[in-house]
Amino acid sequence: MNFRSGFVNILGNPNVGKSTIMNALVGEKLSIITSKVQTTRHRIMGIVNGEDFQIVYSDTPGILKPQYKLQEAMMEFVNGALHDADVILYVTDIKSAPLSEKEYTSKIKASGIPVIIAINKIDLGNQEELEKVVAKWNEVFPESPVIPVSALLKFNLETLLRAILEKLPEGEAYFPADQLTDRYERFFASEIIREKILTNYSKEIPYSVEIEIESFQEEPSINKIRAVIHVIRDSQKGIIIGHKGSMLKKVGREARLDMEDFFGKKVFLEIYVRVTKDWRDKPAILKRFGYR
Repeated sequence: MNFRSGFVNILGNPNVGKSTIMNALVGEKLSIITSKVQTTRHRIMGIVNGEDFQIVYSDTPGILKPQYKLQEAMMEFVNGALHDADVILYVTDIKSAPLSEKEYTSKIKASGIPVIIAINKIDLGNQEELEKVVAKWNEVFPESPVIPVSALLKFNLETLLRAILEKLPEGEAYFPADQLTDRYERFFASEIIREKILTNYSKEIPYSVEIEIESFQEEPSINKIRAVIHVIRDSQKGIIIGHKGSMLKKVGREARLDMEDFFGKKVFLEIYVRVTKDWRDKPAILKRFGYR
């Protein structure tokens, strides 16, 4: 077989496990994962190299109807991924009915791009449920493979990989063989902090927060990072900080430990909280945060 390479863009509704699947296929944790919807806000690439292939995976935000400009920008990432893919990996799960996703699946079919359907979280259902879901997706995409997987348990991912390679076009590699992603270390530092906010706070707080890395100083044995947590309202600032700074210390400690594991060295992390009113609806600020 000649060398194959291409962009495999991962699309699907919120919270179906797109990020878990990409991390499992890449073999590295590039996308943060929580049980909350809208965990992924950006488009994140993960690059996998083999002897005769290069797959450029692209994780995307979940498909949604925007309610403010941040979500509009998130959907721009999704729409961009729909148009520049060589293969679309559409992720659903065993509990999601195909009819609930009809509008966007129609767009995917109209694109003419080869599609693979991954039914994730099969560990949460039984064989009868799975057979019904597979049959429904075979009706929606009769020419596409429908592959049941459990990204969490890493079940059937080899079958999924083989299906991707079969649809990957022939061509030269797009990136050097030692490159893992298109993102810089600053981005992963900000995402690790945001993950800790998603897991430590409830209600509207995680969706009102953005992380900005003000400085990232890399030294041989340590990374020195200064980060700002932007919130929308003064009351949210107090919640993020917590009583006598307890919550902010907890987030900082958990984020620092994860960063040390991710970067493979010691990390000195400073975190501050700043009120940036209505940042989700201000194009100039969204652009500064990398959304435009």
